[in-house]
Amino acid sequence: MSREMLTRPIGRSGIEASAIGLGTWAIGGWMWGGTDEAAAIEAITVSLDEGVTLIDTAPAYGQGLAEEIVGKALKGRRDKAVIATKCGLVWHTRKGNHFFDYDGKPVHRYLGRDAIVHEVEQSLTRLGTDYIDLYITHWQDPTTPIAETMAALEDLKSQGKIRAIGASNTSVAEAEAYVAAGQLDALQEEYSMVKRDIETSLLPLCLDHNVAMLSYSSLALGLLSGSVGPDRVFTGDDLRKDNPRFSQANRVKVAELMREIGPIAEAHAATRAQVVIAWTLSQPGITFSLCGARNAAQARENAAAGRIRLSAQEIVTIGKAVERHLVGLDA
Repeated sequence: MSREMLTRPIGRSGIEASAIGLGTWAIGGWMWGGTDEAAAIEAITVSLDEGVTLIDTAPAYGQGLAEEIVGKALKGRRDKAVIATKCGLVWHTRKGNHFFDYDGKPVHRYLGRDAIVHEVEQSLTRLGTDYIDLYITHWQDPTTPIAETMAALEDLKSQGKIRAIGASNTSVAEAEAYVAAGQLDALQEEYSMVKRDIETSLLPLCLDHNVAMLSYSSLALGLLSGSVGPDRVFTGDDLRKDNPRFSQANRVKVAELMREIGPIAEAHAATRAQVVIAWTLSQPGITFSLCGARNAAQARENAAAGRIRLSAQEIVTIGKAVERHLVGLDA
């Protein structure tokens, strides 16, 4: 295993970041059963110590809580981190489209200039910084023209409040509209061995226009972690209990894949999960893999995946095993 963390550029922004990014949705506690702030801060500080510079967060993760925790963890170390946060899910206004309710409060998708100007100041305060490296529209707002949204973001960039612009949860048409309206440096979408649809939709656009792809859910909610076997029983409110992707038949197929990955993992003194993440990063157009961590141990394991260098033959071998065992698993 190489000692150096793999780093890559964020589009044409001139910003370099670690290929492994720390995702902080769980740190915000929302939909994850609360958060342990001390453990979360340690996860962030250990990530930095291990060479992870990309920290991905959002106001929606606990209605500001994840951003506040990131801000506390980066105090005195802001220059070591590349912060990605988001805008477009709002609860200070009812403009745009209603998306969901959070603790009885309506949350809307809205990307009008007025909201973006408001949101960036809120995020800067919570993060304890005067600039955001990558500012991403979290969900798309059909009530606001993308050209208006992009003009507001370009203004923030010219003011030095943000350094690069990204978009998440987009259609191809929406991504093309961003590219046409200004300098789009990143997209953020789900991608894994069992969810590869962007290979024929958004990734060609990224490769054509030098747009980075921040992929999330590389381990597919743990399905590809190597620790969720066919005999595992999901109980209570575990969101995997009724997920068709976690059917026993699917888990048998994944177990077969994990057996084939085993020797490659051993050759790199790595876990199967780390090899899955390294393979994900080897796919054309996938620039970064965002991995969640709620404690120091998880942070260390994720970071180590960014120091693996799979050979061309290993990438082919894993790819063929994926084709054999996981085709048709996307659900």
